[in-house]
Amino acid sequence: MSSNKLTQLRLPDGRQLSARDDGASLALHLDERALLRARRQGELLIPLELAVEHQAEALWALAYWCFANNPDLQALRLQLEQVDPALLASGLLVGEGGNLRIERSLFWQLPATFLRAAGSAGYPQQMVMHATGRRHPRRAPKPSGEVYRRFDANLGAWISLRTLDIDEDLARFNRWQNSSRVAAFWQEEGDLAKHRQYLEELAADPRVLTLIGCFDDEPFAYYEAYWAKEDRIAPFYEVGDYDRGIHMLVGEESHRGPHKVASWLSALTHYLFLDDPRTQRVVAEPRADNARMIGHMQAQGYHKAKEFDFPHKRAALMVQSREVFFERCRLA
Repeated sequence: MSSNKLTQLRLPDGRQLSARDDGASLALHLDERALLRARRQGELLIPLELAVEHQAEALWALAYWCFANNPDLQALRLQLEQVDPALLASGLLVGEGGNLRIERSLFWQLPATFLRAAGSAGYPQQMVMHATGRRHPRRAPKPSGEVYRRFDANLGAWISLRTLDIDEDLARFNRWQNSSRVAAFWQEEGDLAKHRQYLEELAADPRVLTLIGCFDDEPFAYYEAYWAKEDRIAPFYEVGDYDRGIHMLVGEESHRGPHKVASWLSALTHYLFLDDPRTQRVVAEPRADNARMIGHMQAQGYHKAKEFDFPHKRAALMVQSREVFFERCRLA
């Protein structure tokens, strides 16, 4: 932890963190403003002259900087003379007295500014009956616009997610679905009229949220995030009330490759876990012979639970648990 690989790190709102770390002390700046100074005492960080009223911003930024620089760091140990009780209540800080720390697995679950739209978390639970005969929670209204943003320091690019706009995105969706590479797995080739109808049906379905993935605000991918309890996947595993599932396609050839998958798949998974803390699993069901996609998912912490038969394909059930994701995610 004494040698940072990053010199600058952008916050989702566009501001920029920078640091000077000589191994004995750490100075953190937000844009041109000095934010925090701390000295090191072994594995302990001791912030200097940090007023209680400034702790929330400074300690969040410190944690973001340290966890982004060191993906293997599980906890940041701190010594503070006074503590803002709100930070303990929020989960940013845990412990008491001289044993304060910021836990990695808790930090990445704080929506902060990564979550750009109101999530489902505050929506009350009411069980309703689906046409399939399965009971499930009534779903919150779908968001609109940008829902997630984070700067990926490994790529040096913004990764963001926004909801699909049919008028804006129809032509690119049509182009992507008609590429031979995508069609081999999605089998949704067709004209604009067919694809407009397809997207309009999903827009009217409370089960599915359609998303566009962007690098530096350039659209490159299409995702469907669905509530698994109401989906055809539900009979094939012990589905939870708030499990989410994902369908994924990368439409732009220039944004393919394992380094790009690592960025967008972690962002998509992160978003779905942030959207509702009741979500304990994210699942996917790629074709069982899609070894490349299965390998990409396994590299990001998903495990292959089993293979099973849909009417139209042999599928692999890929599962990411909330606990494993936040223990292992590399969100630099």
